[in-house]
Amino acid sequence: MSTALLIGGSRREGSDRGRIDVLDPATGETITDVAVGTPADATAACDAAAAAQPGWAATPPRVRSEILRAAWQSLVEHATELAELITREHGKPLADAMAEIAYAAEFFRWNAEETVRIRGSIGTAPSGDKKIIVHHPPVGVVVMVTPWNFPAAMITRKLAPALGAGNAVVIKPPKETPLTALRIGELLEEVGLPPGLVNIVPTSNSGSWFDAAVDHPATRMVSFTGSTEVGRVLLRRCADRVLKTVMELGGNAPFIVFDDADVDAAVEGAMIAKMRHSAETCTAANRFYAQSGIAAEFTASLTSAMAGIKIGNGFDPDVTCGPMINAGAIETIDRLVKGALERGARCTLGGSPVEGPGCFYQPTVLADVDHSSPIAQEEIFGPVAPVIAFDDAEAVITQANASELGLAGYVYTRDLARGLAVCERLQVGMVGLNRGALSDPAAPFGGMKQSGLGREGASEGIYEFCETQYIATNW
Repeated sequence: MSTALLIGGSRREGSDRGRIDVLDPATGETITDVAVGTPADATAACDAAAAAQPGWAATPPRVRSEILRAAWQSLVEHATELAELITREHGKPLADAMAEIAYAAEFFRWNAEETVRIRGSIGTAPSGDKKIIVHHPPVGVVVMVTPWNFPAAMITRKLAPALGAGNAVVIKPPKETPLTALRIGELLEEVGLPPGLVNIVPTSNSGSWFDAAVDHPATRMVSFTGSTEVGRVLLRRCADRVLKTVMELGGNAPFIVFDDADVDAAVEGAMIAKMRHSAETCTAANRFYAQSGIAAEFTASLTSAMAGIKIGNGFDPDVTCGPMINAGAIETIDRLVKGALERGARCTLGGSPVEGPGCFYQPTVLADVDHSSPIAQEEIFGPVAPVIAFDDAEAVITQANASELGLAGYVYTRDLARGLAVCERLQVGMVGLNRGALSDPAAPFGGMKQSGLGREGASEGIYEFCETQYIATNW
């Protein structure tokens, strides 16, 4: 595969001829290097997108739809190759990487179906003096900034609806995991996507790259997935040009287990919600609230389950947790664990980094965690499960909502009425009720409060990449 920039349908080196080393986090070794995009390259990519977009917008929806469906088929056919690429540059276990490709591919199939169903309307004004026609044209050129934890799915979740709606895009993949993005770009070319519609420009200088892309006169929208801290910066920058934004930001998901819950099912769900994709997901359960009647049992069972995790290179079929993305991630995780212990938490499992090579942290369970500890307030993004005991249902809802982040939450109880009532009161965009997995291309993905703006997936997803235009006329 090519490691050059993809701009206007051609492969090229960055204008300063620099390269970015791509590291294997399981070994610390360099896999390869890719071209570095500069602000000038970001501008060139926006130029190419602006030139290609009008023709694509005028292309019949059925034609756009069939290309998206072909993209779905291509990703399915190349699933093993793409999964191995993800495991190599990200480190997640190969089984998780295969699951990611299946998920990523499904966004193309789902949005192929949505592309031909973008709705319009016509009606008569109450005054009777005119007809009101409403339709949804594409936004235009969309700048996309994607994260390293899902090198394929976080691209396709944005890219598929953007293309389906008739837009062109410029993508800045993460410097940690650019290879999957570049390969997906090649596959899209192979299935007949016109050149210039998808431009992929990795960079080592995100700030100046983003400034150039945002300031381009053709750019009309920014779609970003990443931390809340970076999201705030990008939102302020987008405000300079009043750009439309979709922001999928950080999470701090509460996982609430009531006394009447099936503890075995709750632990099974907890392992999915916490440890899927090596615990590096924004929807990961971040703080576990267990009601006092089952807190000890839940903690013991969760400790036993976490003890069964094998960490190591994701290509080992027995490994269920790969490396963290880099040494900085290990430092953050260890700081949070040590802070919890200083506040009186008990470590029932793990609690320390693993000596190299590679960036590994022991699967860890902490009992008797203080709700005010930083580990309960910050996103962990690692294999650490802090357990907080509670007595009162009202109090735990208050604690669960005591965060500026509101992406996901989880509730376990045998009482469906209580479960639904609690779900409705959680200030999060998505809730798993007696389920540890949430994501589905057919469901709206996004958060409340400082976890983001807008929704990805479902029918809502494609409209994020559309404008709404009203035409007044009579006849």
